[in-house]
Amino acid sequence: MNALLKFSKAVDGLNSFIGRYVIWLILASTVISAVNALVRKVFSVGSNAFLEVQWYLFAASFLIASAYTLLNGEHVKIDVVYSHFSKRTQMWVDVFGFAAFLTPVCVAMLWFGVPFFLNGYRSGEISTNAGGLIRWPVYALIPIGFSLLLLQGWSELIKRLAFLQGLIEDPTAKKVAKTPEEELAEAIRLKSAGDGFKPVFENADAEGDTLVNGVAFKLPFPENTAYTVELPAGFQDASGRAASNASSFPLKV
Repeated sequence: MNALLKFSKAVDGLNSFIGRYVIWLILASTVISAVNALVRKVFSVGSNAFLEVQWYLFAASFLIASAYTLLNGEHVKIDVVYSHFSKRTQMWVDVFGFAAFLTPVCVAMLWFGVPFFLNGYRSGEISTNAGGLIRWPVYALIPIGFSLLLLQGWSELIKRLAFLQGLIEDPTAKKVAKTPEEELAEAIRLKSAGDGFKPVFENADAEGDTLVNGVAFKLPFPENTAYTVELPAGFQDASGRAASNASSFPLKV
């Protein structure tokens, strides 16, 4: 399983890298579409090549990024029943879906898509529209997109099996980056665990809530206590004082 998890991590890294750059194809398609429409309206000049290239870019954006979307769990789900299952049951449903549906569909698309692309490439097929583009580059998106989707499907399958064996945490949990304030609050919570109290800033609000850059959370604490907590790099306190050059900050209660 360790080897499979390394494979899964490599696939995740590949599709994360691709996904970060494919998004720019949407911008390119939008700009080309806008310029093409403007030129056609203002100068009465049109170009089938520009029309087709924006279609090509749009096709590339959703075919190549489909694996990135699966990686981040952003595909549309009808989970009226699924959401009521336990986490382990959900994982088994996913395992079945990846094995019985996603994998066969991707294999079928590659089975038919690769020869389709090769035929277009060998024949030098060109669009039937006047001034149109060659077709094989967009045909190539079919095997590329479904190859990446198949790999990501296997990666997700591996992660769910590993979760069911207790080897990794929930792979479906959303990984949201914490703000500096949230990181500081978490550091305070971890460092004071077991101490029976939590520190607060001196500028607590009227209700006695702890304030970290305006974020309040209620914490019980004994009076006349000083506490020091490690700060995340780059944190600034409410007065704008940077903590990048200091590893700790005194919190008085």
